Amino acid sequence: MITNTDMFLGRPRFILHYLGIWLPPEEYKLLRNIYKFLVMFTQFSFIFLEFIYIAVVWGNIDKVSEASYLLFTQASVCYKTTVFMMNKNNLKKLIKFMEVGIFAPQTIGHEKILAAQARKIRNLSAVFLTSAITTCTLWALMPLFDTAETRFFPFKIWMPINTEKSPHYEIGYLYQVISIYISALLFCAVDSSTLSMIMFGCAELEIIIDKIQKIRDIPISRINESDCRKRLTENNKLFNECVRHHQCVVKFIELVEDTYHANIFFQLSGSVGIICIIGLRIVITEPSSVQFYSMLNYMLTILSQLFLYCWCGNELTSMSQNLREFLYLCPWYDQNIQFRRSLIIAMERMKRPIIFKAGRYIPLSRPTFISILRSSYSYFAVLNQTKN
Repeated sequence: MITNTDMFLGRPRFILHYLGIWLPPEEYKLLRNIYKFLVMFTQFSFIFLEFIYIAVVWGNIDKVSEASYLLFTQASVCYKTTVFMMNKNNLKKLIKFMEVGIFAPQTIGHEKILAAQARKIRNLSAVFLTSAITTCTLWALMPLFDTAETRFFPFKIWMPINTEKSPHYEIGYLYQVISIYISALLFCAVDSSTLSMIMFGCAELEIIIDKIQKIRDIPISRINESDCRKRLTENNKLFNECVRHHQCVVKFIELVEDTYHANIFFQLSGSVGIICIIGLRIVITEPSSVQFYSMLNYMLTILSQLFLYCWCGNELTSMSQNLREFLYLCPWYDQNIQFRRSLIIAMERMKRPIIFKAGRYIPLSRPTFISILRSSYSYFAVLNQTKN
């Protein structure tokens, strides 16, 4: 039987495992650590070379913006991957949490709910990953389709080699291409892990709603007293199970937020600058060039990532709000005083919906998505005016 972890974290776990970032196995620890070091070295060396290039061309707004659009993304990848590796103990707790008994599907309907939510986030993440890989491919192809007389590298970073000599150019080109593809895979896989856990919380809330809808009414005039007592007992038992289930979901989401809130805050904050600089580069770049289409696709990649975070957070909050409405719609008026008291306490608790916050401050929601776009456009307008 497929587990919750396999269903929701299968793809990001697969990518991060083969990049050496996922929880390491007990065997071959030394080799795994060396491999992980090499993977991370490509990322940190890339950003270091970017800083050197920006320092060299500082004062030229065109060259600085050309180098900076990738700087924010690369810094985000390095930061998020480092935090992901440092939080391996919390990751183990989250994986273990996903397999606790209360989260196990009890009916075929529950299995379908989990499968539907897992499929939804897999498909959305696949679009995100495809967009990122396509952008990297366009970047890698730019030197091959350019008509310039001198050879150049795909990215504006400082390279201590001569582009006119072989195999110096080929080695430098290979380094940049491998680094950026690794960056894209890390970029998508680390984010997909967090997003999948949020959607797992949504699936469990939907399962709780399904359980609440199974609370039966008690037509006293149609059933005998023993059947009435039996149904009351079953309803109370089912309602208490729903309350415990909800408490577990809240604790799970809190642990996800405690583990990855800084990652998401860093990404949302950086997205403002990234979108602004990409917009500036799109205005400057020749519309018929490969670079123009690569920048346009890069913009779509960043927007899709930003939308995914805000959409998943919005789904979680919306589902937690729906839960309270379904509680009120259950046949509570037919139940005993114990059930009604428990219902009042549960509904009071659920007045406060589950809100996933980046940096414990920014709620992941559709208004946040719009707010970030507005801020990015404001900065873009100022920079574009300054350039003109």
